[in-house]
Amino acid sequence: MKSFYILKLTFYLVSFLTFLLNAVERFFVFLFNKPILIHTYLVKKKLPKHKKEFLESSVLFYQKLNEKQKVYFEHRLVKFLRNYDFIERDGFNMTPEAKVLMASSYIKLTFGMRKYLTSTFNKIIVYPTSYYSLITKQYHKGEFNPGLKLIIFSWEDFLLGEVVLNDNLNLGIHEFTHALTFHGKQSKDVSARIFYRAYLEIIKFMRNPDNSTEVIESGYFRDYANTNALEFVSVIMEHFFETPEDLKQKFPKLYFKIERMLNYKKIIKR
Repeated sequence: MKSFYILKLTFYLVSFLTFLLNAVERFFVFLFNKPILIHTYLVKKKLPKHKKEFLESSVLFYQKLNEKQKVYFEHRLVKFLRNYDFIERDGFNMTPEAKVLMASSYIKLTFGMRKYLTSTFNKIIVYPTSYYSLITKQYHKGEFNPGLKLIIFSWEDFLLGEVVLNDNLNLGIHEFTHALTFHGKQSKDVSARIFYRAYLEIIKFMRNPDNSTEVIESGYFRDYANTNALEFVSVIMEHFFETPEDLKQKFPKLYFKIERMLNYKKIIKR
């Protein structure tokens, strides 16, 4: 009987502390618009040697991190690789290096978030080149399908986005941003709410005729950005990662909204 009361007391204590922590964090987010904690791992996971060597030599974002951040990035990369299925199509050869590169694209996008994994997709399908969609009856380089929980890439186009780092075309960042936008709309997690709140602010920004006219007449973003709000934000995100200083100079308000959206202010030195 005594153990029952101890267990009951423990349950109430844990519930109260959880409630208190959530209340404190909500207040913190209200003041500073970012989560209290981001990287909290009891056991940090490590990549096998050959994957780690590839990460170190091939992912520029990782190379710019400090040593502590590199440990966090590696841990998140392992978790991503274990959490999502990678599927080959049309003879594509899914190498360990290809998986690391695709996972790295997602991890750098979510590195400032506390809850970084999402359930808006569970599979990543990869074709060698652009593929024909039976749904749209068109050829695609990539897409996010929330109904089927799929991310789809043309490897040729994904790789080009990772090799050429100053043309503001990055397929991985673009499609993963779509998935995170859906996640932000659905999830109650702090990072998701911050992300989606900034997304709505960007939509509001573009609904102002003066702002939208300035953006369109500048010709700065490619025409595809004008398709809809989802595409516009994904295109801005490509600029943020590939040519951040240029974006900051031309459209500082959009730059700082993305920076806050991702909680990126002090992650890496620009």
